[in-house]
Amino acid sequence: MEHITAGVTLVNGWVWGPPMLVLILGTGFFLMLGLRFMPLFKLGLGFRMLWQGRQQQGAGDITPYHALMTVLSATVGTGNIAGVATAVFLGGPGAIFWMWCTALVGMATKYAEAVLAMHYREVDANGNHLGGPMYYIKLGLGKKWLWMASAFAIFGVLAGFGIGNTVQANSVAHAALSSFNIPLWISGVVMAVFAGLVLLGGIRRIGAVSAALVPFMALFYVCSGLIILALQYEQIVPALQLIIQQAFSPTAAAGGFAGASIAAAIQFGVARGVFSNEAGLGSAPIAHAAAQSNDPVAQGTVAMIGTFIDTLVICTITGLVIIVSGTWTSGLTGAALSTAAFEHALPGLGGYVVAIGLILFAYTTILGWSVYGERCAEYLFGEKIILPFRIVWVLMIPVGAMAQLDFIWLVADTLNALMALPNLVALLLLSPVVFRLTRDYFSAAADKKAQLLKT
Repeated sequence: MEHITAGVTLVNGWVWGPPMLVLILGTGFFLMLGLRFMPLFKLGLGFRMLWQGRQQQGAGDITPYHALMTVLSATVGTGNIAGVATAVFLGGPGAIFWMWCTALVGMATKYAEAVLAMHYREVDANGNHLGGPMYYIKLGLGKKWLWMASAFAIFGVLAGFGIGNTVQANSVAHAALSSFNIPLWISGVVMAVFAGLVLLGGIRRIGAVSAALVPFMALFYVCSGLIILALQYEQIVPALQLIIQQAFSPTAAAGGFAGASIAAAIQFGVARGVFSNEAGLGSAPIAHAAAQSNDPVAQGTVAMIGTFIDTLVICTITGLVIIVSGTWTSGLTGAALSTAAFEHALPGLGGYVVAIGLILFAYTTILGWSVYGERCAEYLFGEKIILPFRIVWVLMIPVGAMAQLDFIWLVADTLNALMALPNLVALLLLSPVVFRLTRDYFSAAADKKAQLLKT
């Protein structure tokens, strides 16, 4: 087992090494340039499209709003709490700056993924709208690239059972055990029951449940963080200065913090940022392809909002709380560091805020990733795999809750990177399609506005 772990660790170091991080950031920056920084300038449009997307806008399975809530249910997870803390522990406060950079270019990546997913989507025998990297690779790049589409789907199924299922169940169970003294097996069974009841209804029920839970859990966590920042408002500006300063200079050792180089700040900031918002992994467009919309660009503007909310809002709240509390030098890492930071500011309550946040975030991630895994499995095996997949997915939840998952964490992290590779290649090759559709959409919108002014 030691040799296997060492081998996976070696692969993980390579796939999440500098070349991958350059590819992720480079792809996002290239798309942002090709779009002429549209995702930044049209952020307000994205929120308007999200508001309008509460109603059906065209053919599909779920409303555009429910599609984004399904995506957020998967992306707003342990990465927003434990992932940010790990980035700060390994890379120092400067890692948060590089998380921001990843999110800014990631908005262009998410936009392009959703545009392609909507443009190249299919309808299966059950009437479900299918899309995502495997479909835009197959339909957009042709037969010679089918191997890459299949590779993405295989990595997607395997990664789903890791990062989207067992790892999340384990996080919920241990948070419930440490905060509320609930045995691991009880948490696992309860989660399996509630997940099973939702999964029986497919993506429509998942979208509805996500639309109910995601806004509540995000507001609960963000408001708690904002209360802490309001109580320590005089530390906010120094914290922001520290983040920017240490993004470009080595972080000195302090307290239990061992210090970090600029390279570490960049590496762990980018890696944890991608882990949090999943821009470039190719998971989010699978859900956006099911949106009830006939316009790829409109859904793309909705999609890019997800990265903004996930990283630039929720992750920033976590990072600032950790820094203003001073606990980033304590030597703690992961969820323990986030818990200590919240507890420092809200004694007796902060730990429960993090625990409840972890439980809700991780549970909804299980729901969201079930969509991704199911769609990848359906691409590989057809509609007949849907029911068996759902059964196995639910059964793995209590297994994950009670297992020791250090190795699974490592494997899942590696599979996430392997998902990203074919998706990023496809985004680069199909970028002319994204740019053309975007130009046509905004040119038509400008012409329509001009006509209205004339009349």
